[in-house]
Amino acid sequence: MRRTERMLTDRQWDKIRPLLPKLRGGPKGGRPWADDRAVLAGILWVLKTGARWRDLPPEYPSPATCWRRLWMYEQLGVWDRIWRSFLRQLETRHRVKWQECFVDATFAPAKGGAIVSGRPSGAKGRR
Repeated sequence: MRRTERMLTDRQWDKIRPLLPKLRGGPKGGRPWADDRAVLAGILWVLKTGARWRDLPPEYPSPATCWRRLWMYEQLGVWDRIWRSFLRQLETRHRVKWQECFVDATFAPAKGGAIVSGRPSGAKGRR
C-alpha cells in the first residue's frame, strides 16, 4: 500500500469525497487535475508533520499543487463543510457534549509556553 493511501482510510475518504468540489477542465482542455485523494493526503501530511511544503515526499502530488488546492478549498469553504459534516455525524451518535465545549481561545497556551504576555513587538518601554 502506498503512503498516500494510508493517510486516509477508505471509510474516511468515502465521507470526504462528496464534500469536495467537482473539478472541471478549462474550455481549452489543459492538464488534468491531480487526484483529489492524493492531494488531500499530501495536505494532511504537511499539516500532520509540520514540514515545509517543499519537503513533501515525491509519492504525493507536487507541493505547489497541494498548496494551491489547500488555498482553493479554503476559499470555497470546503474545510468548513467537512468540519461541520463530521461534527453532525458525531452529534447524531451523541459523541459531542455541548455543555463541555469551549469556543474561546483563552485556554490555549501562549506560543513558546509563556505564562505572561509580553509587550507587543515594536512597543517601547517607559522613558
